Amino acid sequence: MSTSAAPPTVADVVAALERRYPPAWAEDWDRVGLVLGEPAAVVRRVACVVDVVAETVAEALAAGADLIVAHHPLLLRGVSSVAPTTYKGRIVHDLIRADVALYVAHTNADVADPGVSDALAARFGLTGLRPLHRPVPGSPAAGEGRGIGRVGELPTPMTLAELTRYAAAVLPATAWGVRAAGDPQRLVRTLAVSGGSGDSFLAEATAAGVDAFLTADLRHHPAGEHLAAGGPALLDAAHWATERPWLDDLAAHLRAEFGVETFVSDLDTDPWTLHAAAPALDDKELHREG
Repeated sequence: MSTSAAPPTVADVVAALERRYPPAWAEDWDRVGLVLGEPAAVVRRVACVVDVVAETVAEALAAGADLIVAHHPLLLRGVSSVAPTTYKGRIVHDLIRADVALYVAHTNADVADPGVSDALAARFGLTGLRPLHRPVPGSPAAGEGRGIGRVGELPTPMTLAELTRYAAAVLPATAWGVRAAGDPQRLVRTLAVSGGSGDSFLAEATAAGVDAFLTADLRHHPAGEHLAAGGPALLDAAHWATERPWLDDLAAHLRAEFGVETFVSDLDTDPWTLHAAAPALDDKELHREG
């Protein structure tokens, strides 16, 4: 913790975040760092959110936050206007009017050690962690322990069916829940996890030799082809649910570094709001349906 009696400024908190999640570690297409806010402004309370949306901003303002640290960028693609008549422009205006700063740590937090997938792996008690997808050698993010996703060993082996139920219990609840692909009775000892969209890491999960891979945003054809080729079982959770655990680590780090108050948003920003499983049909009903 800082030994200074004075509360930190936005610039102080940004510097600490960028020591832990250097912007150079972010992907070229990403947009991370300070989005808005006066560097000299004092920070007494920080809100930690996955998504910068109207609802999480309202929540942060109601909580008296001076700074919002978000995982997903508000302005990922170029814009020609932040007029308050636009959705994102309205958010920018509301934050500026309230004198609340906004900072983003995205793929630089994904690749960090500890980072987003370490927090996800902790929900499953995984041990012996190693990266699922390592940065290109010589790149800024290359280094021991860093990389996208984590591979580890479960404390106790479970069947895929048991692991799916367990995942639904230990991850933040969403309407999406957790779905799985593969033999329900397959025994899972080793698990790969990747917070957020992990569709592009199916080959790495196979190469890692794990029994199952948990991530979000899996698509029909890549998942089907992966399983047909003998790849590990798949668990598909809501995007928000796989990244929400990191907020607790982020908040703990900021409290330890500066002694500031922190607020972690549990507001489910996953876009899916309803889920209905197909009803089980007995033999007579199946015959009648046919």
